[in-house]
Amino acid sequence: MTGKRTETAGEKVTDNNIHRAKCLERMIMTMNKVILMGRLTKNPEIKYAGKDNDMAVARYMLAVNRRYKRDGEQEADFISCVTFGKSAEFAQKYLHKGMRIVIGGRISTGNYKDKDRKMIYTTDVIVEEHEFAQNKDNSGGENSTGTPKTDKDGFMEAAEGEIPFD
Repeated sequence: MTGKRTETAGEKVTDNNIHRAKCLERMIMTMNKVILMGRLTKNPEIKYAGKDNDMAVARYMLAVNRRYKRDGEQEADFISCVTFGKSAEFAQKYLHKGMRIVIGGRISTGNYKDKDRKMIYTTDVIVEEHEFAQNKDNSGGENSTGTPKTDKDGFMEAAEGEIPFD
């Protein structure tokens, strides 16, 4: 960078500032980040791939509730998720059907031809991180309807000494 300066409408603009702005613009235009919270529809399926079958690949479906209800009925989207390596082994060991988790990753699209030579299009979330979104005892601080447990006065229940917020 030469650092050459030019004046534009009373502002000083340098080649370095222009370069930074263009880099930021490219970064924003190419961002692919997904964060979802939902429940697993079944236990993760794990397979091993790679040259020596040493790469773990786990697949699972995440049911993510939509924000709005149609005709009083809750609707969900079913998102196909894939994770690799240690993260796949973690999924197999600790994640199970019905568990609520938060995932972070990126969208990946692809296509292939089925046995009838019909083009099939796919969309998956490539999971880069998993987080538990419920208590270890599977109650998640909720009753069977999915709403927080409350006492007779309407206050959320918390175990003795447990603070339900940070």
